[in-house]
Amino acid sequence: MENLNSEQKRAAENLEGPLLILAGAGAGKTKTLTSRIVNLVRHGVAPREILAITFTNKAAKEMRERVTYAIEHDPVLSLPVSLTERPFVSTFHALGVHIIKENAQRLGLPRFFGIYDKGDSKQAVRDAMKTIGLDPKQFDAGKMMGIISREKGNGVTQEEYAVRIEGEYMGTVIAQVWREYENTLTREKALDFDDLLLKTVRLLKDEGVRNHYHQVWKYVHIDEYQDTNGVQYQIARLLVGTQNHLCVVGDIDQNIYSWRGAQLRNILNFEKDYPNSTTILLEENYRSTGTILNVANHIIKKNKFRKDKNLFTKNPTGEQISLFEGYDEVSEGEFIATKTKELAESGVPMNEIAVLYRANFQSRVIEEAFLSYGVSYQLLGTKFFERKEVKDILAYIKASLSPESLADIKRIVNVPVRGIGKVSLLKIIEGNAHTLPKKTKEKYEELQIILLKIAEYARKEKPSDTIKFVMEVTGIEYELSRSGEDGEERLENIRELVTLASRYDEFGGEAGIERLLTDAALHSDQDELDKPQEGAKLMTVHASKGLEFDYVFIAGLEENLFPHKRLKDRDNDTTTEDDEEERRLFYVALTRARKKIYLSYAQVRTIFGNRQINIPSEFIIDIPDTFIMKEEGDYGLLRKPLFKIDF
Repeated sequence: MENLNSEQKRAAENLEGPLLILAGAGAGKTKTLTSRIVNLVRHGVAPREILAITFTNKAAKEMRERVTYAIEHDPVLSLPVSLTERPFVSTFHALGVHIIKENAQRLGLPRFFGIYDKGDSKQAVRDAMKTIGLDPKQFDAGKMMGIISREKGNGVTQEEYAVRIEGEYMGTVIAQVWREYENTLTREKALDFDDLLLKTVRLLKDEGVRNHYHQVWKYVHIDEYQDTNGVQYQIARLLVGTQNHLCVVGDIDQNIYSWRGAQLRNILNFEKDYPNSTTILLEENYRSTGTILNVANHIIKKNKFRKDKNLFTKNPTGEQISLFEGYDEVSEGEFIATKTKELAESGVPMNEIAVLYRANFQSRVIEEAFLSYGVSYQLLGTKFFERKEVKDILAYIKASLSPESLADIKRIVNVPVRGIGKVSLLKIIEGNAHTLPKKTKEKYEELQIILLKIAEYARKEKPSDTIKFVMEVTGIEYELSRSGEDGEERLENIRELVTLASRYDEFGGEAGIERLLTDAALHSDQDELDKPQEGAKLMTVHASKGLEFDYVFIAGLEENLFPHKRLKDRDNDTTTEDDEEERRLFYVALTRARKKIYLSYAQVRTIFGNRQINIPSEFIIDIPDTFIMKEEGDYGLLRKPLFKIDF
């Protein structure tokens, strides 16, 4: 407590009733939450009665570690308590899995129910489209899945949606696809990401279930409250008992997820939802220089849908913001690559440099520049658990423990190749395996024996040994070992999975493998940072939320790119909180930096094959000249001959 400033201390000492902590970027919110949780334990609250929910695995892991360490090393607390009990720290989705597994029978689900990732869901939507006779080439499965996901995030069921859009052609099509998609999930005893929250709400609406969890968790904390969608908002309301011991932390200025259903009004209306609440502002920033904060404050004050706050710091003023005007995206990429190289050569650790951009397609040119100049980098977004060989191994385990999971059966039926064709696979899916031709039937029966062996092994042995067993018994290891360099690389990824699985060995067979499968299903982009890899970090601004670096490049600051064009296409002149999201996104990008920011834009950029002339982003124009330093230099060598040849 002695390391907290006055407002952080107020928050940590406010233990009763509803509490809203409005915490600016870099204002020490995790430290404050940790201190509040430890203070609850000091005042006699059992650690097991405390729940803390956040959004990313990385944030949950960090908070869990900090809370555990603080409790174990607090001199006021007794040793037995610190060793035997822990608060429940989790993401929303992991909390959903926990509650659903404890009440699986109520939902007609087995304990090892399947969890569809985005790829599984998209494929299931494609299959649903084919089932009702739609041409997948005419309808975008990704967009359709996005609409379904958005509706689920608002707490809407397929039946409710079908009633609401009755008579609308496109809505009716989506409702039909959604119905078939739900049939697939039901048949395979699986849930998608949105169901993990939607089904949790359904369970908590049962008075008996709800009262049980009110007794389990008496003090609820929610981080990043500004990012909650309709369903997460309901979960929060349902989990809080009559005492309203709810503490939420958030920053209205960092709400950047309206496109996936986040509702800014959840935090704006907190004091209306909980009339006797206390509000505390954390405005002192411990991360960034004075210059960075001055620019960030200047940018965000234009937004109307916010609660007024002004970040300040005792840190040095620091360097000006650098601005580079490139001729095109190639010269911009080269500027970023060469500056990164200069920083590295001056002694800056590569892991303390980040390149942020508004859209994923921007990474290609930046990667080319980094490769050309020999600058090491790590691209966030390439997930370990999405690699084919990793998904194949996990699919074998899931199929062995949950035979109803047809998605996993389809994935592994020909891994390695068994010669089971589409017609035979269809018979298997329809439950007519007994009608298969003799040889095909024998191959399928061999697969069933392998799955039985894996299930038996997984329930008894350590998770890391189970991965090794699957590699061997399925023949995957043998096949990849004979597939040259590519096969060896895939084997290395599976061996990495063995290493990762060893973290779960302490939980034993079934419990350990269950945790591994759950964590794999809930994996996110930021989790890639847990794997040490030297190099500057390349990512979208959205992916950077919650991270911080010494040096930050923000690329592509052009009108219609950042801010994004979609906001210019609105038909009405009415300003809403969603209209201000791009400015909040730029604010998030600025506040990732500790020491120095580089802004850049291209006068000419090729997008989808069309070369277009750009004007600088309004965000650049909004920054006072006193904070800006223009970067000069001749960049663009990648598009020019390196040597002049005279004839």
